[in-house]
Amino acid sequence: MSPVATVTTQPGQRKAPKTGRFNNSVVKKTVMAVSGIIMILYLIAHMIGNLKAFQGAEKFNSYSGWIRTIGEPALPAQTTLWIIRLVLLAAVVLHFWAAISLWRQARRARPVPYATKKRVQQSFASRTVRWGGLILALFIIWHILDLTLGAVNPEGHDSTPYERLVASFSNIPVTAFYVVSMLLLGLHLRHGIFAATQTLGQTNKKRERAVNGLAYVIATVLTVGFLLVPLSVAFGLID
Repeated sequence: MSPVATVTTQPGQRKAPKTGRFNNSVVKKTVMAVSGIIMILYLIAHMIGNLKAFQGAEKFNSYSGWIRTIGEPALPAQTTLWIIRLVLLAAVVLHFWAAISLWRQARRARPVPYATKKRVQQSFASRTVRWGGLILALFIIWHILDLTLGAVNPEGHDSTPYERLVASFSNIPVTAFYVVSMLLLGLHLRHGIFAATQTLGQTNKKRERAVNGLAYVIATVLTVGFLLVPLSVAFGLID
C-alpha cells in the first residue's frame, strides 16, 4: 500500500486562498471591468446632460423632465429611468464587491508585506484608487441627496433641477468637494480603463501605448466636462 501524505498547517500559517468559481480572481476582474464599462457609459450620458445647463433653466429642466418620460406611452412613466437606475446600482455594487474581494484575496495571498515597494511600477492613480473609490462612494450618496432628492439642498426637494444645481454650486465647500471628487474620478478612470482592457484581453505590448492614451483622453474629457458646470456656477457664469 502506498504511503499517505499528510499535510499539516503550522501555527500562524495562513490557509491558501479559495479557488472556487466565485473566488476566482479572473472572474472578479471581469466583473469589475464590465461593471466599470457600464458606469463609464452612464457617466458620458450624464456629463452631456449636465452641459445643458449652459442653455439655461428652461432647456435644463426640460431635459430633466424628458429623462422621466423615455419610453412613454408604450411604457408607464419613469419605467426606463428605473431600469437605468437599477442596472447602474447593480454595476456599482458589483464593482465595489469585486474591488474589495480582490483586495482581500491579495492580502491573504501575501500576508507579509514587501520590504521594498516597487513604486516605479505603480502609477499615482493605482496607489490611490482604493481610497479614491471610497471617497467617490461617499460623493455618490451626497450627490443623490443633494441634486436628485433635494434632501440636503438649500432649495429643497420641491425646487426645479436647475434651481438645485445653482443653489448647490453657489456653496463653496460643496463645490470644492465636487471638484476634488471629480479629480479623483479622473484618476480612477485612467487607471480603470487601462486595467479593464487588460482584463478583457484587448491590449498587448503593441497596443499598450494607444490604450493608455485612450484612457487619458476619456478620463480627461469626463473630468473637464463634469467640472465645467460647477465652476461656472461658482464664478457666476451660470446663475
